[in-house]
Amino acid sequence: MNRMIAYEDNLIESRRQAIQAEIDTRKSAAERNRLGQFATPNALAVEIARYVQSVLGRTKGSIRFADPSIGSGSFFSAALAVFGSKRISSAVGVELDPEFADAARNLWADAGLEVVRGDFTRVVANGLCQPTPNVILANPPYVRHHHMNREDKERLQGLTFKMTGVEVSGLAGLYVYFLLLATAWMEDGGIAAWLIPSEFMDVNYGAALKGFLADRVTLIRAHRFDPDDVQFGDALVSSVVLVFRKTPPAAAHAVEFTFGGTLAKPHARDLIPRERLRGSRKWTVYPSHAKNDRHTLNDGNGPTLGDFFRVQRGIATGCNKFFVLDRADAKSLGLPAKYLRPILPSPRYLKATSIDADSDGYPLLDRQLCVIDCNLPEPLVEAKHPALWKYLRSAQSLGIMDGYLIGKRSPWYKQEQREPTPFLCTYMGRGSDDKQPFRFIWNRSKAIGTNLYLMLYPQSSLAAMLRRHPNRAEAVHALLGQVTGHELRGEGRVYGGGLNKIEPSELARISAASFVELWPEIRSDVQPQGKLFG
Repeated sequence: MNRMIAYEDNLIESRRQAIQAEIDTRKSAAERNRLGQFATPNALAVEIARYVQSVLGRTKGSIRFADPSIGSGSFFSAALAVFGSKRISSAVGVELDPEFADAARNLWADAGLEVVRGDFTRVVANGLCQPTPNVILANPPYVRHHHMNREDKERLQGLTFKMTGVEVSGLAGLYVYFLLLATAWMEDGGIAAWLIPSEFMDVNYGAALKGFLADRVTLIRAHRFDPDDVQFGDALVSSVVLVFRKTPPAAAHAVEFTFGGTLAKPHARDLIPRERLRGSRKWTVYPSHAKNDRHTLNDGNGPTLGDFFRVQRGIATGCNKFFVLDRADAKSLGLPAKYLRPILPSPRYLKATSIDADSDGYPLLDRQLCVIDCNLPEPLVEAKHPALWKYLRSAQSLGIMDGYLIGKRSPWYKQEQREPTPFLCTYMGRGSDDKQPFRFIWNRSKAIGTNLYLMLYPQSSLAAMLRRHPNRAEAVHALLGQVTGHELRGEGRVYGGGLNKIEPSELARISAASFVELWPEIRSDVQPQGKLFG
């Protein structure tokens, strides 16, 4: 009889995978990314369920299963395979997408799964999910904050604070709200396993979730997958599995951190005391491993780049394809030069890290680009610059006016203001071992950068020194180039496929001890913490 049940479950799981693939093919990659729909592979779901079973140990109590984003039922399928149908006394799944909700209901109704169609955050707020679960297995929607409107964010922030007392940053993704709200719903002492993006472990807006995991629940395991081993084929995120019990942690509790490989056979593991976690700015540094070379080398007491540079992101145009043009094309269109600014191309088109300029200040590159930047009101543009007006009017038919950034600007074609700077750093990149994932650019042109660059503006004593000794700019660039890949990756963050990113505040924390060693006279500007970033 048991063999027959297992055989039938396998048949249903095969059907589920086929239905999942069919629904996925009807949605574009962009739509799935916007909705955060990335199904959990069956093998991974089973592995997570098996680990939860090991945490439950010899407990013979019944399981009240729940998944707040059930999809087609990958985790329920895994629960049946691992726990067995007899042990699961109740099962509920919530799903917003009607196609997936119907699929899960049709597939698993005979196995006892109740599917609630709706937005979990609203369902849980209304108390419509019964009974209270004691086991949650979940892969919540990977919806980034910029795909959430202001009203939804404010509603979720208010609801989460009401139900948990946790204040969530507006930069947090939807998965943070799901985890916190579902934990509030879960029975005290229950076990939860979450497959979520690992970015919260490094970023400032992840502080609330890290505090919750360290202080409010007993975090048992945090397994971070190797960023080169993407768990979802079309979701460029680095993932972590969190397993915790809904009970306050013991004072001497230590969390098992593992990295790479699988849950069952990780490449590295370490026990990290809870108190140490509470004081850690970044959690991806655990555990120590050759491939997990994310080291924060600056202890916060020495000089940092933020002491000597104001670090700002380059401009976000709202639509580079429209606002950034070839210099020659802009000239042929008759666009007035006074409303065009030189701008660097994407870093992938820069073959060198040193850029010279022509007599007009444009970079000496094969392709010279400019960005439209005009602050005149529309009537004056129409009256005085008909060629520019004609070009701007074409934005209507191209759908550019619907963009988020453009809608906030007045006039809509005015760009963020940035002055050229001699030093830039690429915002994204790849690198392993000691290879730098980012490139530092020495810019001797009048070009600014898009938001693919971070712009480093020398300030205070460093700026004064460069005014006195402009020939030292080359040495500044050389010192920036000596920053190790280990340190850059340690301060930055990593995404799926080994893609690294670094934000202005993170670059500002990089050690600048070499600057002071070479030029002791600039030491006077060193702050206790390098926080001078834009």
